[in-house]
Amino acid sequence: MIGIFILIGAYRYYAGLAERFGKTKWHYGLLAIGVYIGVQIIFLFAHGFYQGLTNTYNESDYTGFSLVNMIGWGLAVITVYGVHKLLENKFRKERVMKPSAEIDEIGKQN
Repeated sequence: MIGIFILIGAYRYYAGLAERFGKTKWHYGLLAIGVYIGVQIIFLFAHGFYQGLTNTYNESDYTGFSLVNMIGWGLAVITVYGVHKLLENKFRKERVMKPSAEIDEIGKQN
């Protein structure tokens, strides 16, 4: 359930970024969902690989609150935030390189 809330927050966070820079909101929202789910899958595969190597596999149910889930959520949130900052810096550089965006704003009513 917490993962769903994180997904919704990540979608809105990236959509806000896209709106601020005049990009398509849902494209970047889906990117946020992809980044979150990708990090979760990579982390869970790594955890399973670790359990296989150390022969510590147990029949635990990881659907609730567990240390593994909390670490996975934390890594995913940090990664979503880092990719957001990278995109924000990229969009700022693009804005500086394109003075035509400022020219298009001349004469428009607020």
